[in-house]
Amino acid sequence: MTGSQTNWGVLLELTGPGPRHERLARALRKAIRDGVLEDGVAVPPSRQLAADLGCSRWVVTQAYSQLVAEGYLAGRTGSATRVRQIASETPPKALAKKESPPRYDLAPGLPDLRHFPRQQWADAVRGVLATAPHTDLGLPAPHGHPRLRRTLAGYLRRVRGAETDDVRICTGVTDGVTRVCRTLRQNGITRLAVEDPGWRRLWRAAEAAGMAIDPVPVDNHGIRVDGIPAGTRAVLVTPAHQFPTGAVLSPLRRAELLTWANDVDGLILEDDYDAEFRYDRRPVGTVQGVAPARVVLFGSVSKTLSPALGLGWVAIPPQWTLTEPAPPVPDQLALAHFVEGGGYDRHLRAARLRYRARRDRLVEALGPARISGAAAGLHLVLHLDRDAAEVTKEALIKGVKVADLDDYRGAPGAPALVLGYGNLADNAVETAARLLREAAG
Repeated sequence: MTGSQTNWGVLLELTGPGPRHERLARALRKAIRDGVLEDGVAVPPSRQLAADLGCSRWVVTQAYSQLVAEGYLAGRTGSATRVRQIASETPPKALAKKESPPRYDLAPGLPDLRHFPRQQWADAVRGVLATAPHTDLGLPAPHGHPRLRRTLAGYLRRVRGAETDDVRICTGVTDGVTRVCRTLRQNGITRLAVEDPGWRRLWRAAEAAGMAIDPVPVDNHGIRVDGIPAGTRAVLVTPAHQFPTGAVLSPLRRAELLTWANDVDGLILEDDYDAEFRYDRRPVGTVQGVAPARVVLFGSVSKTLSPALGLGWVAIPPQWTLTEPAPPVPDQLALAHFVEGGGYDRHLRAARLRYRARRDRLVEALGPARISGAAAGLHLVLHLDRDAAEVTKEALIKGVKVADLDDYRGAPGAPALVLGYGNLADNAVETAARLLREAAG
């Protein structure tokens, strides 16, 4: 079948288990293996196929990227993505081309892994294993070790203005959101409003837990509370530093959000994203600290230490329950030791100075560019005058990985890139920025 003859809506039936981008990749892979899509056939542009299938462009770009990596598709700058010739007797894995990682990774989501406090963390692990009573090596408590729960409750009161004596331990914010969404469904709440654009991983986690998603627009003041649909009683927000726009929820919007929660007997899921890193002023306190009975507060060490640790927390109102297993006890005790001894505070102080200097250097190196987002966190938004998907491809050819803002939107918008500088080496800032400027034309 040639590209012009293909009825994509009929051919690609997105059935079966898994997220939608995985189902699309599976349908395309089968069509190629079965010979339905002939060698060299051009697949539609991502926007066109998204419109034909009634899905987001992100679903299509993720599926295409996966199949390019597996060798089923071949993409080339300036031309269409096409089906790559594959001999039927050759296993697809043998044909998958291993691509080298980009030299400069500006995709958002990672802290500075080069400065992970290896020695201090190793000391903490050794210390707690040497001193922990043998009873701590039994079955872990379902809500987390009491020592870490107490330590984090005190830390959140002191640093984030939270009002809680009950913190539950989980493996990260995604895990925490999944657990809360399951509890909501058990209590008859089946819809979750989310920020659009927003962190798609949390959208998928909520959907996997059985929630229906209602995207709500975000502007320079944060989520548009008046856009939350009638009948929705739960909303997921990032008030301290919205991802990916970088907006900080304004005082007026905070008041509107709390009024909404009271009026509908609702629950606010507050992801305290990037709250530790504000460079122009002290970070604002949590919404949870104002209305602890209406807010679930999520946090983790993924952006402060490392996502590999798998340690997070949930401060939840007492009328709600979470009973799923917590992370390994030695890791929990190590974090408690690290916080209690002041190591975590010292690490964050040094990280703030490093990230602020790096952000300033990146902004300067990008030259006269339109940049938005508060002076906070580990990413910024670079606005473009040409198609962001094309710039993303050109940048990757030059060895610079960046993220298209459309990847986090429910529908395409004005062209822009999300640039993460958390894990970018200081001596690479100027070179990465120069290559990105060249790609942007």
